[in-house]
Amino acid sequence: MKAGIVGLPNVGKSTLFNCLSNAKAQSANFPFCTIEPNIGVVNVPDPRINKLEELVKPERVQMATVDIVDIAGLVKGASKGEGLGNQFLGNIRECNAIIHVLRCFDNDNIVHVDGNVNPIRDKETIDIELQLKDLETVEKRLEKVNRAAKTGNKEAQTEKALLDRIRESLLQAKSARTIIPQGNDEEVLMESFQLITAKPVLYVCNVDENSAVNGNKYVDQVRELVKDEDAEVIILSVGAEADITELESYEERQVFLEDMGLTEPGASVLIRAAYKLLKQQTYFTAGVKEVRAWTINIGSTAPQAAGVIHTDFEKGFIRAEVISYEDYVQYGSEAKAKEAGKFKVEGKEYIVKDGDVMHFRFNV
Repeated sequence: MKAGIVGLPNVGKSTLFNCLSNAKAQSANFPFCTIEPNIGVVNVPDPRINKLEELVKPERVQMATVDIVDIAGLVKGASKGEGLGNQFLGNIRECNAIIHVLRCFDNDNIVHVDGNVNPIRDKETIDIELQLKDLETVEKRLEKVNRAAKTGNKEAQTEKALLDRIRESLLQAKSARTIIPQGNDEEVLMESFQLITAKPVLYVCNVDENSAVNGNKYVDQVRELVKDEDAEVIILSVGAEADITELESYEERQVFLEDMGLTEPGASVLIRAAYKLLKQQTYFTAGVKEVRAWTINIGSTAPQAAGVIHTDFEKGFIRAEVISYEDYVQYGSEAKAKEAGKFKVEGKEYIVKDGDVMHFRFNV
């Protein structure tokens, strides 16, 4: 599962990517410096794993991760192949969610591709290009399905009805994610269309350091614009985040954050939000060899969660032994949680909860 960072050139995408990832994307004051998409595997900050480490004292700790992709800046006409349009659109189609960076700061030294700072216009530029590309996809699909629908094919008629609704929405400059699928058939179809504007989105307002806590007039404009979208807005001072990552010690970073009025780096907030955007959650395994956070899709069953460790665990699944994170911490160990009757044995139908501490029994 990957979240792609998108935006116009020079809004801070590559600098943000560098803050999030150990991989170093090029960062320069001119458009298109990121030619190939850069992928960073980023640890998901989670205080729960620190607590489990404190209690279990394992030999090693493995955090959950999320893949972040830095994608080349998009310009007007990208849907027709302008700039690096085709490449951009291909890269973003492969991502599962979108982190849309908007420039919400004034700085005469950093050129804006359209001449002045206006996050509303910038958002609309990107939205329109993505919507035009989706419209092209929908119309091609409608050409194929129309003939079958006229013959009375029920499946084709269902698909045509959904495509017509999406097309109407796109023509009104509304993204495909505003269309709510009716029933399981439409959900499956919607997934199969692989529309770019159907992907969940998170807006990152890149602000100056002084606006990192409360935002500014540009952030207010963005919040007002997206209030009807099912999307989160995060304030981040990408320049300050870059400065934080340069500091050597944890103590220095904390002092820097306190001076800014923050309790943690904005990058940590963003990574957790991206994880949530991808509809992912964490369960833990905890033993003296290793405490580890495992990533699963929200709604996964116990066998599916076991399969993340190894496919044999899923194939030969017998049962899951589960202690909730809260109970594990309250009683201080697996043994004491068991003594208190907080140890549960669950079967194949069990839906794993975020934070469950689990062992699996299997037989292959």
